[in-house]
Amino acid sequence: MHQSTQQLRLLNTPQAAALLGISPNTLKLWRHKGRGPQFVKLGDSPQSGVAYDEADVLAWRDSRKFGSTSAYSPAAQANVRSTVRRPDQVSR
Repeated sequence: MHQSTQQLRLLNTPQAAALLGISPNTLKLWRHKGRGPQFVKLGDSPQSGVAYDEADVLAWRDSRKFGSTSAYSPAAQANVRSTVRRPDQVSR
């Protein structure tokens, strides 16, 4: 059996929030609104805890890097989306 060289590291909400430089309450609010990095639900009940894969948190953070304030404006984001082609739009 082949073992992955990358070890999965799960972070709790305060750890993930600290990595992002925000408060745990902000991260909880983002999670509730469907924003922020993906999370892992640690059970089936609504009261079950959550964790964050450290790699997902870092990838989400890195995807939020911009070179200028105009780079993340709604117009710039719409322009980026319009130039991205989905597989079903690619001609063969």
